[in-house]
Amino acid sequence: MILYHGSNTANIKILKPQQADHDRPYVYMTTIDVVAAFYLCNAVDRPYYWFPYGFEHGSNIPIYHELYPNALKEVSEGVSGYIYEVSANTAQIIPFKNIPCARLAIEPVKVTNYIAVENAYDLLMEYVEQGKMKIGHFEHKSEKELEWWYSTLIEYLKEKNMIQIPNCSYALFIKEKFPQVWEKYILSNSFKSSSNSSFSISKLK
Repeated sequence: MILYHGSNTANIKILKPQQADHDRPYVYMTTIDVVAAFYLCNAVDRPYYWFPYGFEHGSNIPIYHELYPNALKEVSEGVSGYIYEVSANTAQIIPFKNIPCARLAIEPVKVTNYIAVENAYDLLMEYVEQGKMKIGHFEHKSEKELEWWYSTLIEYLKEKNMIQIPNCSYALFIKEKFPQVWEKYILSNSFKSSSNSSFSISKLK
């Protein structure tokens, strides 16, 4: 099976497991070269990631969802990197339950080929012209769609308890690009704390 891995690091011969925001270090790969290109364009510092993409219904065409104006160009213009190719057998990899095209490896994987990317935005625009990807432009999104995305951001903030780490790269990004989301998250935590306090007081009576 041919798999792809996007990286901003040059001259990688062996892909080694790296710790991200999951339970253990993995090598992160994908069956789709377009998706690997997305991973050149992270808007936040590790161990966090910002890749708001999905797939066109009933197909494997990736869609990059812009959640603010010109988001794709902002994160990818002038970004360089490499799309590494590996040949892996099924015994070396495991699927990633939340992303059908993703594959994980817990052991190092040898690189068999790569392409150098001078400007990720230009490459992504080529993919669009070739019909290999689509852009879900911000201005075309309905209020309902945006609310769904905002709710997923709040759930992630809650999952990572970012009220305790408000200066991490992901929290700072949310505060800059989606201040209303951060405000709603803070309010939900305040309500939770207030409810817990009321419960504790009632138990003591």
